[in-house]
Amino acid sequence: MPLQDWMQIISVDDHLIEHPKVWTDRLPEKYKADGPQIVETAEGHHVWKYQGQMYPYIGLNAVAGKEPKDYGLEPVRYDQMIPGCYDPVERVKDMDIDGVEAALCFPSFPGFGGGVFHRSKDKDVALAAVKAWNDFMVDEWCASSPDRLIPLAILPTWDVDLAVAEFKRAAENGARTVSFPDAPAALGMPGWESDYWHPVFDVANETGVSLSLHFGSGSFVPGFGGSASAAFPNPENAKQSSFVAQIPLYSTNLMWALSEIVFSGSLQKFPNLKILLAEGGIGWLPYLTERIDYTWERHRFYTGIDQVTRPSDLIRKHFWGCYIDDNHGVANRHSIGVDRIMVEVDYPHSDSQWPHSRKIIGESLVDVPDSEAHMMVETNAREVLNFPRKVA
Repeated sequence: MPLQDWMQIISVDDHLIEHPKVWTDRLPEKYKADGPQIVETAEGHHVWKYQGQMYPYIGLNAVAGKEPKDYGLEPVRYDQMIPGCYDPVERVKDMDIDGVEAALCFPSFPGFGGGVFHRSKDKDVALAAVKAWNDFMVDEWCASSPDRLIPLAILPTWDVDLAVAEFKRAAENGARTVSFPDAPAALGMPGWESDYWHPVFDVANETGVSLSLHFGSGSFVPGFGGSASAAFPNPENAKQSSFVAQIPLYSTNLMWALSEIVFSGSLQKFPNLKILLAEGGIGWLPYLTERIDYTWERHRFYTGIDQVTRPSDLIRKHFWGCYIDDNHGVANRHSIGVDRIMVEVDYPHSDSQWPHSRKIIGESLVDVPDSEAHMMVETNAREVLNFPRKVA
């Protein structure tokens, strides 16, 4: 059936472009000179300057409203973006145009999981910058429309004790999820097989605040030199075939993460841990779940992994799949679990269907019963993010 008017779309993966004063307005005076700030290049481009390095924006980060034929890889200026990219009041207006009720927005300049700050040389500045971003998210971005914009936090992932402290602070301030690297080992940190991250899992387990693993948040891209920077598009290369080949494979990041976490033994220790697989699609979940069970049946006896709990039970309990456009996944929703599927709009990135998201999502669910469609577009997200519908 068509998407009913009473169904509210909750996008669990949108993005914001930080405005130029996010850090200059919030960092302590002693850190401002080395903190993130927008500068204009000789070519007239707006770029971030941070600890002596330049970080250009890429056009594909802010193409909402453009036709695909007009996409480009060149850096952009703020006046070349529509204001909803960086202004929360205008964002909500764009959501109204798109038929979207609420949105969870990931960072841009810091990286999806704060990787820019993780790689910083001066960690005192980096820690202050992480806290400033989290304060901006709650006190400015979401405070402008608290029933429409969902608070998300990033963590100082270079130190687990700092990460735990900031996780607790963010949760107390209203964060509904924490963006966490999908591949911490790629950042030079212990991987999922280690118990190093258990204190972070413990906070998530106790507070009910989920972990969102956005593809690429760990700066790792399989098959492209092992790093996001190796796969990043070079504006001087007109063909860009490697970059284009990367795009359909983004979900492989989250396949790796899911498999590693499931076999790590961590999930058995944190029964309330909730993990969102952001911008990974869902069509692969039935196959990978089946393959993981098959592997477990044959290799659990000599590898030291859990010999009792079937991996598919862990996947079904702890993970939520998130998709933008995945007809195969929708058709196989019962193999995934209808209550474990959520939709994404991805505004203002190149996968976004803005301003036609509600129409296109509705068309993709035309053969799905109302009760199931409602779960996928709204109630699953409200439950996992603890973001109830406003009572009139």
